[in-house]
Amino acid sequence: MTRTQPESDIDLFCDDVLRDPYPAYREVRNLGAAVWMRPTGMYALSRFDDVREALRNWEVYSSAHGAAMNPEINAAIAGNTLGSDPPRHQQLRNVLVRPLMPAAMREVNALIESEAEKIVSALVEGPSFDAAGTLAQHLPLTVVSHLVGLPEDGRERMIEWGNAAFNTLGPSNERGLAARQVAMGLIEYAFTKIRPDVLKPGSWAARAFEAADRGEITLHDARGLILDYVAPSLDTTIFAISNAIWLFATHPDQWDLLRQDLSMMPGAINEVLRLESPVQIFSRYVMRDVQVDGVTLPQGSRAMVMYGSANRDERKWSEPERFDIRRKAAEQLAFGHGEHLCVGLPLARLEMRAILEALARRVKRFEILRVERGLNNTLRGIKHLEVAAHLA
Repeated sequence: MTRTQPESDIDLFCDDVLRDPYPAYREVRNLGAAVWMRPTGMYALSRFDDVREALRNWEVYSSAHGAAMNPEINAAIAGNTLGSDPPRHQQLRNVLVRPLMPAAMREVNALIESEAEKIVSALVEGPSFDAAGTLAQHLPLTVVSHLVGLPEDGRERMIEWGNAAFNTLGPSNERGLAARQVAMGLIEYAFTKIRPDVLKPGSWAARAFEAADRGEITLHDARGLILDYVAPSLDTTIFAISNAIWLFATHPDQWDLLRQDLSMMPGAINEVLRLESPVQIFSRYVMRDVQVDGVTLPQGSRAMVMYGSANRDERKWSEPERFDIRRKAAEQLAFGHGEHLCVGLPLARLEMRAILEALARRVKRFEILRVERGLNNTLRGIKHLEVAAHLA
C-alpha cells in the first residue's frame, strides 16, 4: 500500500540538535519509517528494522556512491573501504581485517591492559582528571601508534584530523566545510609522509604495503588503508570510552552492578554503545526504487541511515532511554552492520573493557565537575569530561 510521504523541516545537523539529538530523532521516527528531510534533501531512515535492512542490503542501499552527505566528499572517497560495495569492498576488507582477527587481538591484549592500568592508576590518585581527553585518548592513541607503526612526525594531529574527517561526511554546512581543509592534513600525511622505510616492521601499515607488493591491492589502496586504520580507530573509541564514564557517573547504581560482577562487562559495553552511539548517522545511495513502509525512495535519492536513532527505537527496545547494563543489547548498531560492520570493533571492545576494568578496581564513584560536548556532523561524544574519582 502506497502511503503519503512524510516530510520534516528538522535540521539534524544544527548545534541545538547535535547537543541533544534524541527528541528530534523521536519526532522523525514518529513521522514515519522514511521521512523526507527538507534541510538536507534526503530521506531519513530512523527506525531499527529499516536501518538494519539498509546496512545489510548493499545492492539497494549502496556505499559505492559514498557514505557522506555531500557530493564532493563522496567523490573523494569513491573506491576506498567506506566508499565501495562488494566485490571491491571485500578485496580491501580482506587486507584490512587481517591484523584485527581474534587471534591477533589476543596477542595485543597484554599491551592494552598494561597501558590501561598505567594511565588509570596515574590519574585516579589526583584531585581530578579529564576522562574524555587525558584518559579516553591515551589508550587508542598509544595502541594505534604502536600497532599501525606510524612515524612520530604527525601523530600529535591524529585526533584533530580524525574528528575533521568525520565532520566532512555530513552535509556541506559551515562545520563540514571548515573541516575539509583540516582533514586534508590526514590525507597529505598518508600520501606524502608514509613510506615503507619509515614504518615499524611487521606493523599494520607495513603489512598493507606488503599486500601491495604481492599485487593484492594497489599502492594507492595501501595508503588508503592506513587512513582506515587511523581515523575510525580514534574518535569512535575515544567517544565510546568517555560516553561510558559519563553514563556510569550519572548512573551510580549501574556502576555498582558492574563493579560487583565484571562478567557483565560485554553486556555493559553493548548498552553504552546502544544508548550513546559514537557514530550517529551515515548515508547510502538508493540504487533502485524501493518501498519503505509504503513510501517509495526513488532510484538516485540518498537515505540517511540513523544509527543513533535506531538504537533508541521504541519499536525495538523496551524503555529505550533507560541505561540498564542487564539489557540484552547485542543487536545494537553503533558500529554498523552487514558489509560495513566496523572491522575495528574487537579492538574498541578490548580498549573499553581494559579501561573500565581498571577503573572498577579502584573507583567507587565518579563526581562530574565539568562536561563539554564536542559537536560533529556524524559523531556524538564528549570533548571534555572533568571528573573526580572517589576511590574504593
